[in-house]
Amino acid sequence: MPDITPRYLVPFHPKDVAHRFTDVLIIGGGLAGLRAANAVDPSNSLMIVTKDQLQQSNSNYAQGGIAGVMHPEDNFENHIQDTLTAGGSLCDQDIVGMVVKEAPDRIRELMQWGTKFDEDSGELSLGREGGHSHHRILHALGDSTGKEIIRAMIQWTRKLRNVTILENTFTLDLLTDSGICRGALIRQGENMIMVWAKQTILCTGGAGQLYRESTNPPVATADGHALAYRAGAELSDMEFMQFHPTVLYIAGSSRNLITEAIRGEGAYLFDNNGYRFMKDYDNRGELAPRDIVSQAIVSQMEKTRHPCVYLDLSHLNPSHVLSRFPGIARTCEKFGINITSDRIPVRPGAHYMIGGVTVDSKGRTTLPGLWAAGEVTATGLHGANRLASNSLLEGLVFGAHAGEGASRAAAQMEDHYEAYQISNPHIASTNEIMDLTDITNSLKSLMWRFVGVRRKADTLQEALDTIDRWRRYVLPAQFTSLQGWELQNMLTIARIMVDAALQREESRGVHLRVDYPDRDDDRWNKHLRISRCG
Repeated sequence: MPDITPRYLVPFHPKDVAHRFTDVLIIGGGLAGLRAANAVDPSNSLMIVTKDQLQQSNSNYAQGGIAGVMHPEDNFENHIQDTLTAGGSLCDQDIVGMVVKEAPDRIRELMQWGTKFDEDSGELSLGREGGHSHHRILHALGDSTGKEIIRAMIQWTRKLRNVTILENTFTLDLLTDSGICRGALIRQGENMIMVWAKQTILCTGGAGQLYRESTNPPVATADGHALAYRAGAELSDMEFMQFHPTVLYIAGSSRNLITEAIRGEGAYLFDNNGYRFMKDYDNRGELAPRDIVSQAIVSQMEKTRHPCVYLDLSHLNPSHVLSRFPGIARTCEKFGINITSDRIPVRPGAHYMIGGVTVDSKGRTTLPGLWAAGEVTATGLHGANRLASNSLLEGLVFGAHAGEGASRAAAQMEDHYEAYQISNPHIASTNEIMDLTDITNSLKSLMWRFVGVRRKADTLQEALDTIDRWRRYVLPAQFTSLQGWELQNMLTIARIMVDAALQREESRGVHLRVDYPDRDDDRWNKHLRISRCG
């Protein structure tokens, strides 16, 4: 099918909108974006644009922690090997080594900037999670690590004299001229603004809202992936969505993440018959990597014909459980669940987008003038399956690299205060009223059923055909609301994800094809890449 994705979502003309100029533009205010901001030289003007409040990012909701070699009994080679074991042969070994070796310095920076990690007798308290061979996970406030890191980073970033922060501002599209990214078209309230930037850094987070079952906040609608794709940047590994194995499952409630660290502390998984099943699937039991645990849970749910399985911490010390997981205890208590004695109903949910915008070790994308960091990227760190607690670390490392690189590039460019002749015409409306909520909910349900933990050719093809039908009448429309733009972004990226999942006829990492259950290195030990230009 020919690509019907529009280049720009809305009509605009330089004569009709406001203009802003900055040296460096950062789109997204999570950990990667804030770390990039702090790497920009103070001599450069800097603008951060974020869709919601700064606190509303996937980084803020990270419960588990951040991984790093911070204990003398651990070493870089252990962390590197654990990452490679989880991600398989699609990991870039040079990138893995770079990120792991930078971890201690990046973590110490967070501490210098005000992050208070949990301690035990004056020493950092280090936890262990699935796939890790050693205790190397730093936590804050028990199970609110992301919240504490983002709190400190926002406080530190707001002190920068060269920064302007625009919250509640939606980025509609990247502006390109002569094959170079020149900035972005944004919408703040009722005002359309063309932001002209010498260098732009994309840090927009993930795509978890493409799925009905998701741990992600409402803002994670694949906007950055779609922005980059429409502008001509290359995407990689879009078939690899990581599903978190343990999401609180209570019918009618919002889904809440139950951190990996709970199993790291010794929690057991039981099915509805009281059978502890994980050893049937992997000799590491509950400490197996996330992809294996998610797939095991789905299989066990199918065997028992039950909508969930159960986490059990009743054999652990109650006071330790409550001090280690206060946030989860409060959440479960709302539903009458005492986590020290009651079993917690859980099932997998979409959690982390491994695929994304292709970047090199410095955070450069394939589109000149555009850099990227964080969950919106495909860096090569995670391969086909992200190791627990490596994502905050990745955001820190690549945020720093992208900020430094963009800052240096901007400093070498002369100031330019003229608008490029970039515009998009108005298209007459068909006057057809669309039920955007219904289409969005239908898309999320479709993705969960057919492009979830388990996949196969016939249902992937059905998903592709259905998405193409929706795309034919949704993508050409020019909406005036956030809901319409988000749906267009979601349909654009969903189509790419389904197509990639259909192409990869093997099972590898988080991508499980039940019709191709084995890993096939001869044919598929490679990355799938896509761009509008190729």
